[in-house]
Amino acid sequence: MIMIYDVIIIGAGPAGLTAGIYGKRAGLSTLILDTSSISGGQILNTYEIDNYPGFPGASGEGLAEAMKNHCEKLGVEFARGKVSSIIDKGDTKELVTKKATFTAKSVIIATGASNKKLGCPGEEELSGVGVSYCATCDGAFFKEKEVAVVGGGDVALEDALYLSRFCTKVHLIHRRDEFRGAMVLQNHVKAVDNIDIIYDTVVESINGEDSVNSLHIKNVKTGEERDLAVEGVFIAVGTEPNTAKIEGLPELDSRGYIIAGENCETSKAGIYAAGDVRTKQLRQVITATADGANAIFSIQKQL
Repeated sequence: MIMIYDVIIIGAGPAGLTAGIYGKRAGLSTLILDTSSISGGQILNTYEIDNYPGFPGASGEGLAEAMKNHCEKLGVEFARGKVSSIIDKGDTKELVTKKATFTAKSVIIATGASNKKLGCPGEEELSGVGVSYCATCDGAFFKEKEVAVVGGGDVALEDALYLSRFCTKVHLIHRRDEFRGAMVLQNHVKAVDNIDIIYDTVVESINGEDSVNSLHIKNVKTGEERDLAVEGVFIAVGTEPNTAKIEGLPELDSRGYIIAGENCETSKAGIYAAGDVRTKQLRQVITATADGANAIFSIQKQL
C-alpha cells in the first residue's frame, strides 16, 4: 500500500525543519526529504548567528541540531533523496527521486539557495585547494596565513570577522564603494586591525598551480590591475535558488526563485514554497522559519 503523507517537505534547512515541527503539531503526517544526512542547510556554514531572537551568538550547527531534535521528538519522518520531478496528480503530488517515489496531498519546497560563483579563471580549477565558499568549514586550514574574502553582504563581512581571529591578514574585496551588509557588521569589520578593505575592485583571476598563491584584481574605477598574494580566497557574493534541476515546479521569477507570497502559496494548488527558495525581500533564518510556519497554516486551510 502506498503511503500518502499529508505533507512532504523538500529540504531540511530552517524553513523545512520549522514546517516539520508545525506540521506534526497540527496533526499532519509529515515527511522531510533531504539530500544530506546532516540537516540545517546554509546555517551549517555559519559560525555564529547573532540575530536569531533569544539565541545571541548561537552556532549555525547548534541551532540546526536543536531544530532537527525538535522535529524528531515530535515524530517527523526523515528520508534521503534528491527530488528530480514533482508530478501533479490533482489531489496528490508524486515526488520522484532516484530510488523511490513519494506521494503527498501537499508539498512544501524548501530547497534553499546555493552560493554563487565568480566565474573567473582559476576558480573551478582551484576549488578545494584554496578556493572556498564556506569560511567556517575551511577557515581552520588557513591559520596564520593571508587570505581574501570576496563580497559585500552580511556573509562576506561575517566571514572576514571570523577569519581575522586566526589569519594574519584578511583582504576584504568588494566591487562597490560601500558594503551592503548590516551596519553593525560594517562597524565591526572596520574596527579590526588585520582586515584590509579593498573597495571598487573585482577579481580577474585566481592563480596557482597546486593551490592558490595570488589573485589578479582590478579597480573598476581607475582600471588599475595588480596581483595580491594570498593563500586562500573565500567567495561570498550571494546565492542562487536550488530550483534548476527539478521538473514540474510552480512559476519562477527571472532569477529562478519560486513566486510565492507570505502565505507561501505558489501558482500550483497544493504546492508551497518556503525559505530562501521563494521570492522575498529578506533571506535570513528568522524569515525562513516564519515561512515554514506560514506554509503549514496555509496547508491546514487547504486540507
